[in-house]
Amino acid sequence: MTDEKNHMSFYEQRLQTLTAKPLTWAVTGVAGFIGSNLLQRLLTAEQRVVGLDNYVTGHRRNLAEVEREVGPARWKNFRMIDGDIRDPDVCRRAFDGADCVLHQAALGSVPLSLERPDETHAANVTGFINVLQAARSSRVRRFVYASSCAVYGEDPDSPKVEEQIGRSISPYATSKHMNELYADVFGRCYELSTVGLRYFNVYGRRQDPNGAYAAVIPKWIDAILAGDVVRIHGDGETSRDFVCVQDVVQANILAATAEPPPKEAPAVCNIGTGVETTLNQLFKGIRDSVQRTTARAKVEPIYGEPRAGDIRHSRADIGRARRLLGYEPQFALTQGLSETIDWYLAQRPSQVRPA
Repeated sequence: MTDEKNHMSFYEQRLQTLTAKPLTWAVTGVAGFIGSNLLQRLLTAEQRVVGLDNYVTGHRRNLAEVEREVGPARWKNFRMIDGDIRDPDVCRRAFDGADCVLHQAALGSVPLSLERPDETHAANVTGFINVLQAARSSRVRRFVYASSCAVYGEDPDSPKVEEQIGRSISPYATSKHMNELYADVFGRCYELSTVGLRYFNVYGRRQDPNGAYAAVIPKWIDAILAGDVVRIHGDGETSRDFVCVQDVVQANILAATAEPPPKEAPAVCNIGTGVETTLNQLFKGIRDSVQRTTARAKVEPIYGEPRAGDIRHSRADIGRARRLLGYEPQFALTQGLSETIDWYLAQRPSQVRPA
C-alpha cells in the first residue's frame, strides 16, 4: 500500500483524502466552461457542491452533461441556485454552510471589456466584493478565485512572475487586478483566507466556440471542423501559455486545501504550464490533430490586424504554485488538444471519421 501511495501524484493523494472526508463546496459560474469542469471533478470525488450561475456566459447544457457523466447517485450531492453575484443575498444563500468557495463567475473577455467597461466592472468588481462579503460572513475555510495573466499588462518580461506586473491595457485586466487588491485587503483586515489563481490561456472540453468573444482554441477547432476560414490577429508570432482545463481544476482543488500561504507574500499564483506556444504553432497543432481524426483537407489561416488590448508574449513562471500548492501540470498541449478535439467531435454526431 505504501509503494502504491508513493507512486500517486500529490494531487491524486489530495483527492483520495477528500473522498474519504467530503467537504461542502460553493462554485460560482458553475454552468460555465471552467465551473462545470470543477463541478464534475468534485462530484466524482464524492464532494457536496452548491452552484451559482446567471447563465450569461454559462449554459444549462453543461450541467446536463455533468449529470450524465457523474450519474444520479453523485448528482444528488449537487444543489443549483440560479442567480447573479451582483445580488448580495444570493451570494450569502449560496455560501451558507460552505467549507470552500471556488469563484469562477466573471465577464472574461478583453474585447467585451473594451466595448462595455461598465458591465465588466459591475460583474467583475462589484460582484467580487459581494462574494468576498458572503464568504466572510459564512466563515468559509478558503476562498479561491480566478484571476488572470491579463494583470501583467505591459510588463515585457517573460516568463511572468507574480511580483512584477505592468500597467493594465484593458478594463478586464484592471478588474482582475482590483480583485487581487480586494482579496489581499480582506485577508489582512478580516482574516479571510484567500488564494488567487492567475489563469493563463485555458482550453478544454465545454469551452464555447460561438460568439464574437470566443477563445481562440475552440473557435479554430470549430472552424476547421466546419471547413470555415481561420483568422489570426497579427503575424501569428504572438505567443501564449496554453493550459488544459483539467490542470486548472487541479490548481483550484489544491489551492482550496493547501496550508495557509505565507502572510508576507500576496496569495496569488500563476496557473499555466511554463511553455510558450505561438499562434502559428497552435494553428498547425490543431489542424494536424483534426486531420488525423477526420481527414479534413489542408487549410491555411488568413492574417489580419493585431487585436486591441492583447499583450504580445505571455508565459507563466509556475514556481510559486509548485511550492505553495503542490501544483504540477499533467497535460502537454498535444495531449490536451487531442482530448479537446475528441470532445468537440463527440458533439458532432454526423462528423465523418476516417475508417
